[in-house]
Amino acid sequence: MHSNVSVRLDGNQEFRFDLAGAEPMGHEEGRRWLDDQFIALDCEPLRASGKVLLADKVLTVARAAGEPLMTDPQWSRNFARAASAALAKPVVRVDVPGMTVTF
Repeated sequence: MHSNVSVRLDGNQEFRFDLAGAEPMGHEEGRRWLDDQFIALDCEPLRASGKVLLADKVLTVARAAGEPLMTDPQWSRNFARAASAALAKPVVRVDVPGMTVTF
């Protein structure tokens, strides 16, 4: 199955990650990777309740990573693999300014 992830940051910067040929991550491995990055990047929950949905986690990790990590080939590839695996979707679009994740 062909997978790709795109991330739009402020200033209309867009990063596209084609996962063709990349070793797929399992669902739980993707969730763990995002959990680790959520903590490492000091992300805050988007909801007042403190509940963090997987899509929220993908969005906040992308926002915290910004251009520096999105341009890091290893980190960005792992982010794309984890987002696709955790959300169980082959196509994921992250719009940081719009605060949306679509499939």
